[in-house]
Amino acid sequence: MAKKKTVARFMAVFAAIMIFSSSNITAASEELIVAGTPIGVKFSTDGVVITGIRPINDAGDSPALDAGLKRGDVITEVDGKRVSDAAQLGEAIALFDGEQVEVGFIRAGKPMKTTVTPARDEDGRRILGLWIRDSASGIGTLTFIDPKDLTFAALGHGICDAESGALLPIKNGSVEEVTLTGITEGKAGNAGELHGFFSGSRRGTLTDNSLSGVRGKLDKIPTGLENEIYPVGTKNDVSEGKAYIFTTVDGGGRQMYEIEISKISPDSEQKNFTVRITDKELLKKTGGIVQGMSGSPIIQNGKLIGAVTHVLISDPTCGYGILIENMLGEQTARISSDIAA
Repeated sequence: MAKKKTVARFMAVFAAIMIFSSSNITAASEELIVAGTPIGVKFSTDGVVITGIRPINDAGDSPALDAGLKRGDVITEVDGKRVSDAAQLGEAIALFDGEQVEVGFIRAGKPMKTTVTPARDEDGRRILGLWIRDSASGIGTLTFIDPKDLTFAALGHGICDAESGALLPIKNGSVEEVTLTGITEGKAGNAGELHGFFSGSRRGTLTDNSLSGVRGKLDKIPTGLENEIYPVGTKNDVSEGKAYIFTTVDGGGRQMYEIEISKISPDSEQKNFTVRITDKELLKKTGGIVQGMSGSPIIQNGKLIGAVTHVLISDPTCGYGILIENMLGEQTARISSDIAA
């Protein structure tokens, strides 16, 4: 049996402008399987993400800072050679002693280059003066599955580095089964969260990370969802008033809960309407929207019209939702500063 491991929920803070390829899911899909079940995602980044600048001495000097590198940049090359992870970056930098080296990186979706002179740390290792990341994992909610090819979308928002806010580019990743173990209730000023662990069973592959969520392909349809097929609604089908979400927050499994939709902004790329939790049972369990509920599908008038994406820290009973047609299409990340559910 796989060892139980508690993992952190995504608290994505958007602070980058990056473009990622779309999945095979298209807006032409007329009917989709509506999920609302938890999933775990694990992935390696495509390049090395700079999460912070690290001073190498008391004066605050950093070769990376002198070279103009910033938090959120993604290092992809050193001396013209591809680097995919932290180990490769370290090996490449170790070849240069007191010499300038050309570093290729991605900033705001654009390839750029700079030169940097590695320094030595107290142990004699050559360093750039950076904090970096090359992998991530977390728990979210599966929004829908296309029954034709088992492609899926989840979260309704991108997975970002918690420190820098940079959207993390995916090199490869997997989707795994999750067991929920508890809830931290959301309160004004403090985001709640779902707790759980990866149970060790692989469920599919992860291929995309964009503003509108993560995408990939499942190995099979999860048990119990085979007949949960709903027509896809457009922005013209969304109206202020009562709606419902499917979500899973405890051992009771996937449940439908009542919500209220207001302040519709169909032309926005991500925050298309406001969601208020009105279901007394869900409010009692979670206090409202909590981290891990991102991606919970929204049903209105019998159609799948969107998904929950964010929670308002000042009022956890409220948050935002994204139109399903935006999750179906290719998205470009834009700047935001909210904590994602």
